[in-house]
Amino acid sequence: MSSHADQRVVQFKQVDVFTSVPFKGNPLAVIFDADGLSTERMQEIARWTNLSETAFLLPPTDARADYRVRIFTTAVELPFAGHPTLGSAHALIDAGYTPKTPGRLVQECGVGLVTLAERAGGEWAFAAPPARITPLSAAQSTRLAAALAPATLDPEAPPAAVDNGAPWLVVRVRDAAQCLALTLAGESRDAVRQIVAETGTHGIVVYGPHAPGGPATFELRALLLGAENIEDPVTGSANAALAMLLTQQGKRPGAHYTVRQGTALGRDGRVSVTYDDQADGAPVWIGGHSVTVIDGNFRS
Repeated sequence: MSSHADQRVVQFKQVDVFTSVPFKGNPLAVIFDADGLSTERMQEIARWTNLSETAFLLPPTDARADYRVRIFTTAVELPFAGHPTLGSAHALIDAGYTPKTPGRLVQECGVGLVTLAERAGGEWAFAAPPARITPLSAAQSTRLAAALAPATLDPEAPPAAVDNGAPWLVVRVRDAAQCLALTLAGESRDAVRQIVAETGTHGIVVYGPHAPGGPATFELRALLLGAENIEDPVTGSANAALAMLLTQQGKRPGAHYTVRQGTALGRDGRVSVTYDDQADGAPVWIGGHSVTVIDGNFRS
């Protein structure tokens, strides 16, 4: 057991991501100067913060990067996650960091280097990592459709497992109302959970289009199906997965679209998605605002 005298005091921020209004997005704990912490200690801290993710900032090992981040859930380390990527960038800039290239940041993480760009109004966006897309089999799709009934799956956008460092099962339903009304319990939950296990994904991402003039292009929900149903308030990796899948299926709603997430939890997360076809690989940029809610010190 460490004494008070030998504990390190480092900078700490808790930020709300994909929102400019505190308490409406997805919270993230950010620990600065974490190079003195062991992996076991980082996991212990992440378990203690009890947030969906905790980010630890370290010096980069790649000269092209501005910083390195290690991302932990309460149980495991992740090679990549979207809201910790945006939240870490916001925390770093908020602490006074000057990027190597103005308006750009390069994050080093488990999937490699991730580029971030500053947008208008203080929003930041990250270039989504490449994704591996695996369509469901016909039998799996049939079982999934039965489990999600009365919601109707879009036959022109079949479900698929999408892995960009955080694997998700992405499913399109008829409209935003069906997305919001969806509940998983009993046999339907067990059936979806089985398909999630078969596809090696974290959980299911369900999305549906809003009517023209609505609050966003799509409504989206991300459900992790472990021992309990856990709904993630706003999910960068899931939105990146959706954007990649829309491209593969020829279902892009344009060069730019927006997503609302967290509505069912009383949140109001907003995600902006932009396609950049002029860049190599036609990268997808996932953007959003972040706001600092807690700013102080952390005894590690």
